Amino acid sequence: MYVLYSFFLFLSLFVYIPLYFVRLRLFRGESLHLGERLGYRLAKKSGERKSLWIHAVSVGEVLSLQNLIRKIKEGHPDWVIHFSSLTNTGIRIAREKLAEADYIFFIPLDFKWIVRRFFRRLKPRVVIIAESEFWPNFLREANRRTGSILLINGRISPRSFKRYKRFKLLTKNILKNIEFFLVQTEKDKENLEKIGVISDHIEVAGNLKSEVNLPILSEEELLRLKRNINISETKKVIIAGSIRKGEEDQLLRAYTKARSIKDNLLFILAPRHPDRVNDVEKICNNYPFRIKRRSEVVPGMEWDILILDTIGELAQFYALSDVAFIGGSLVPWGGHNLLEPAFYGKPIFFGPHMENFSDLAARFVSAQAARISSKEEDLVEMFLIQDERYFREMGNKAKATLSTLQGATEKTIKHIENMMAKS
Repeated sequence: MYVLYSFFLFLSLFVYIPLYFVRLRLFRGESLHLGERLGYRLAKKSGERKSLWIHAVSVGEVLSLQNLIRKIKEGHPDWVIHFSSLTNTGIRIAREKLAEADYIFFIPLDFKWIVRRFFRRLKPRVVIIAESEFWPNFLREANRRTGSILLINGRISPRSFKRYKRFKLLTKNILKNIEFFLVQTEKDKENLEKIGVISDHIEVAGNLKSEVNLPILSEEELLRLKRNINISETKKVIIAGSIRKGEEDQLLRAYTKARSIKDNLLFILAPRHPDRVNDVEKICNNYPFRIKRRSEVVPGMEWDILILDTIGELAQFYALSDVAFIGGSLVPWGGHNLLEPAFYGKPIFFGPHMENFSDLAARFVSAQAARISSKEEDLVEMFLIQDERYFREMGNKAKATLSTLQGATEKTIKHIENMMAKS
């Protein structure tokens, strides 16, 4: 099975690398970082010090591990933490946010000889995978070298579950390399069991993303940020975060109707991926508003719609907003993380498609901390913020609901410590 997988992976590179090169190098001006992915620029050896290797696929997973990595380092300052990610953006954010990680690098291309080069150099005692990043050769070699692979913050989305179940024998053969699974919900545990993972090897630990650790901005800092981007005290700000293709027009139509009723409303659109900024701007230009990008706004420049085209600022824009909408939920994508606006006590709205976060979404709706906006009238009502007291209460309930979701970090650290001791 592994030989066949490696063969098809090799063939795919003849298509993938040229396309990836065109996308990154020519359109974005970024590097492929092939030297790092091939293992030619690895960290120094850990020597006799205990080390672990943590892997997260991209930005969301990287950010969710900030608190965990900091606490690991506080409790075990002598441990060497190797951290890898798949994407350029994931690596960039990791280097900005994960100060406690000793070495940050790209995960190797999933060929046995490349993966072995990494393990010979890094010599980790435990390998930790965040959420659901399953590379067959990497997992097989990690199991051979350490026998200690831990999946943390595990989540099996409905889309992934269908795919894993369709190829159950293959999936089971890959997942048997993992010693233990810490998952977010009972549903994730149930899905793993249906795929073939032994129940005793799974524990529901909660969601690491629930333990949000964001900067707390003072009133003075919020006012300064608002002044910098020209938001006066009389304005109400609605932000739509992590927007996916197909959602812009639905939101913009609702905003247009709301603005015909109240003219003190400002709308911030944050596309999920920066490479969609041009497309989002073109769509916005079809509406009768002043459109500006975040990167071009200077004091004194007026706008009605702001497109967030920068990376790493979404959280602080949730903080300055009055209402937060969660993208990926008006189209059948499955939604995105709603915990950052909850941390700042904001009323939360999302569409009918929150399958990727169904447990969290249901909990917030049940607590009257969030609302589902299925129709245009619902979105218009969200923009209007007619009953400000009701919206403030929603925000307070969102913050209170978030506080009930703590504990995943401590459970995860105990499992890591146990595995490090056994190794």
